[in-house]
Amino acid sequence: MEIRQTTDLNSPIYHDALAIRKTVFVQEQHVPIDLEIENEDKTIHFVGYIGQQPVATTRLLPEAGGYHVQRVAILREHRGHDYGRELFAALEDYARQHDRLTLTLGGQDHALGFYERLGFSRTARPGFLDAGIPHHEMQKKLD
Repeated sequence: MEIRQTTDLNSPIYHDALAIRKTVFVQEQHVPIDLEIENEDKTIHFVGYIGQQPVATTRLLPEAGGYHVQRVAILREHRGHDYGRELFAALEDYARQHDRLTLTLGGQDHALGFYERLGFSRTARPGFLDAGIPHHEMQKKLD
């Protein structure tokens, strides 16, 4: 999988990220569009491509000492092929290159096992609802 990134909201990469997010979050999970599309200009958008087809996305929001990983989404027909693992490897490389050694995320409860397999651990923060979906905060320290 080739992973491309952008901060340009007019770029094809950003539009591919948005299309995946609309499919996964708005259509599949029924997240209201106004909750899904926020802080777009403050984040670095990543998209994974198989050939020329966008199949996975996430974004990083800079925060003190690290990045907050947001909007992790893989198109349904491409799940189960380790694309999420590849995407996170690219995020970790990017964070290290920018001297940010902490990744934090709010993981949907059904995906906590996936994040744990990637080395994330739950923080002390109690579980919470985001867009009506149960989440837990997780963090990974990079070396």
